[in-house]
Amino acid sequence: MPLYKITTKCRTNTNGVFIEPGMTVQVVSKSLSNPVLSDGGRLVAEAFMRVYGVDLKRAGALNSMYLDCERIG
Repeated sequence: MPLYKITTKCRTNTNGVFIEPGMTVQVVSKSLSNPVLSDGGRLVAEAFMRVYGVDLKRAGALNSMYLDCERIG
């Protein structure tokens, strides 16, 4: 199972959710595709909520415009 590093690209404050550039989480995915784009980004959203308490879905930032995905393992 591949390991991905997901990092926020820019600062945004939408719907009361504040996101800073450089916020990073690691996600292990069962699929080989980008976890931001697969399964509605569920794994990525859960990881950001767990680590930072940030709801990316509510902020509308659960897409590749706001997030950089890098496979590291």
